[in-house]
Amino acid sequence: MAIFMDRHELTGTTAADVAEAHRRDLEIQDRYGVKFLTYWFDQRRGTAFCLMDAPDAETAQCVHREAHGFVAGEVVEVALSAVEAFLGRIHDPEPAPGQASGEMDSGHRAILFTDIVGSTAMTSRLGDRMATELVRAHDSIVHRCLSHCSGREVKHTGDGIMATFASTAAAVDCARTIQQEFKRYNRGNPEPIHVRIGVDCGEPVEDSDDLFGSTVQLAARLCSAASADHILVSENIFREYGTADLFTHATRRRLKGFAKPVLAFRCEWADAGVKRQTKQQAPAARPH
Repeated sequence: MAIFMDRHELTGTTAADVAEAHRRDLEIQDRYGVKFLTYWFDQRRGTAFCLMDAPDAETAQCVHREAHGFVAGEVVEVALSAVEAFLGRIHDPEPAPGQASGEMDSGHRAILFTDIVGSTAMTSRLGDRMATELVRAHDSIVHRCLSHCSGREVKHTGDGIMATFASTAAAVDCARTIQQEFKRYNRGNPEPIHVRIGVDCGEPVEDSDDLFGSTVQLAARLCSAASADHILVSENIFREYGTADLFTHATRRRLKGFAKPVLAFRCEWADAGVKRQTKQQAPAARPH
């Protein structure tokens, strides 16, 4: 048995329809030796993802075909640890008070990377012990901000952190808060820490060869391209966040691994302590 995640294109389908389809899968799964663990549905994008324990991908498809006819367009084998790191759960959640059982997590995620600027030179100048203490200070600040913004650490990169968020708004707000917290930290410390941050968002399955690939890669490349104390976000983030006046200096950048120049925006963070205003439709930006 292996763990598989599939992707369905279900434009025009409601959350209730998908919840009913999941119920039908559960009714007949034992006939095929399949166990459906959970699913995610994004009604706005018309996409659904199912996570299941199955003998093979085709057997999982047979359950869908017999139960309701919503056959997946893509099925990939995955590791549970990766799914839990990115999506936060591997079983159906209990509905929150007042939430209908059909109101499921969409599976859409924002990915954020932090990176300590000049970490190699810092280690050379200060020595391993002092540099390690500064990395710990970085980690403490980032972890605190993740906790306040409902973010989840995926992994430590040695001189930074990769994190995931269910909400694009939470990821942007967290990035701004992180920079504000480092500004406060640097005021009272002789050895300042300067970080850069990159943020992108997308759906958890990008292609059959690389789970979560392009979203993670773009967030990492944006982080690498950002200047000290800056945040770079993708066009996807710009369009989804909905407060256009936070994003400035739209430029097309050539990033490693991307064939075409990528439109990136600098996110302003000086007023990060101010509560974000009601989301509005963001106007189109004019690239430089």
